[in-house]
Amino acid sequence: MPQQGLRGAPRGRRGEPDGRRHGAVGDSGGRECRTPSRNDNGSRRSVAAALLLGALGACVVLLGSGRVWARGTAAVGGGTVPLTADGGDVTGLPAALAVVGLAALVAVFAVRGRGRQLVAALLALSGLGAALAALLAGDGRRALDEQAARTAADSAAHVATAAQTAWPYATAAGAALILAAGLLALRFGAGWPAMGGRYERDGGPRAARPAAADPDRPEDLWKALDRGEDPTR
Repeated sequence: MPQQGLRGAPRGRRGEPDGRRHGAVGDSGGRECRTPSRNDNGSRRSVAAALLLGALGACVVLLGSGRVWARGTAAVGGGTVPLTADGGDVTGLPAALAVVGLAALVAVFAVRGRGRQLVAALLALSGLGAALAALLAGDGRRALDEQAARTAADSAAHVATAAQTAWPYATAAGAALILAAGLLALRFGAGWPAMGGRYERDGGPRAARPAAADPDRPEDLWKALDRGEDPTR
């Protein structure tokens, strides 16, 4: 009889046949779809933005420090001699602070709590200091005067004309990127993961693995099926 066949089939919690229950589990895969929270997405974006800005800014500063910042001419022996001064001749501070900023950018992920805030502040200050140094010493006249004195073999010699290139401003722009990375670390760094921590892709700690199902307890078997596990293993 049809009723006897239905009565003999295993049934679920609410009276559904076991086949329907298993079909529901198979369709869903036994796993809940976790939608990433808005805070998780914001944390990931801030980490990526800080890393990109800090690394790009340091590269720009180091590149700009090796370019010509100023050009000029000096009167030597009744004629004129062209002179150039690169960023290292004008001031070595932006390049040094860019290296400090790179170290701080890596260290900000190695510490937590108060230490992370201090490292983030160091990152921001290194960018600010590099920008100010590039802008304040960017004309390069002092470096050109030193080259004029060496060229003319006269300590009283000075550069006759001087012109500034665009590289000091490009270096300052790169330093501003380092500053922005530091500000991001100060604002959002408390929620960033630390190196060596056990984190899932969503940035949270890994959930504990559920205990094995007890075959003598039917409710444990149903819970294992809900999770997509095979309770017979």
